[in-house]
Amino acid sequence: MKIALFQTKLSWENPSINRTFIEEYFLNEDESFDLFVLPEMFTSGFTMNPCAVAETMEGETMSWLKDLAKKKTCAITGSLVIKENDNFYNRMVFVYPSGEVEYYNKRHLFTLAGEEKVYTKGTEKVIINYNNWNICLQICYDLRFPVFVRNVENYDLLLYVANWPKPRINAWDTLLKARAIENMCYTIGVNRIGEDANHLEYPGHSQAYDYLGNTIVDCENELGVFQIEIDKTSQNEARQKFNFLNDKDDFKLFV
Repeated sequence: MKIALFQTKLSWENPSINRTFIEEYFLNEDESFDLFVLPEMFTSGFTMNPCAVAETMEGETMSWLKDLAKKKTCAITGSLVIKENDNFYNRMVFVYPSGEVEYYNKRHLFTLAGEEKVYTKGTEKVIINYNNWNICLQICYDLRFPVFVRNVENYDLLLYVANWPKPRINAWDTLLKARAIENMCYTIGVNRIGEDANHLEYPGHSQAYDYLGNTIVDCENELGVFQIEIDKTSQNEARQKFNFLNDKDDFKLFV
């Protein structure tokens, strides 16, 4: 599967500008790909003011994503602020080329920024199937909580989108690699770059690792689209040879 990671700056609480900027890069990619990955809250930056940017699942950004997915015949994923039943969610949407949508609501809300005070947390672990790949969807702070994401389902790809700031970037680098190794799966993290309205700097470091923790790509601090290709056959062969997942602990998670 060919995946395009878009490491981008974000205009603060301005969905229109962000959509225009993303679309320019998306449509200018000459090579085809199966999946285009955007960062967390790609329409707004990591805002604690959801009223300023919240949309519905029938809103302008969702219609725009469906249109782009159909134009390139690829899937698109990333998170944005969604309002539903008077609740706000940090929601990671996965838009198929057909226009079908699945989604994951962020489980672990970032209490250091007060995210839990304005957003409603998700309760379900979400694994979607696309092009015969089982993909586990996760958002930013979820990365710090390995029990929730433990690979008991034998998923193939673990996907994180984030607004992860510079002061804690070492944790991002370390934990992404750890998740790949412990779950024996391809692991991708897409972070933003630039500075937000709170004067937090985001250094990028979007990365992809294989099922043994080997680096496929490290985007460092560069703006742009980075394409990779992953192979499930080699992953399955490694799992058969090093059958570490067979020895995982049994447990039940109460959420």
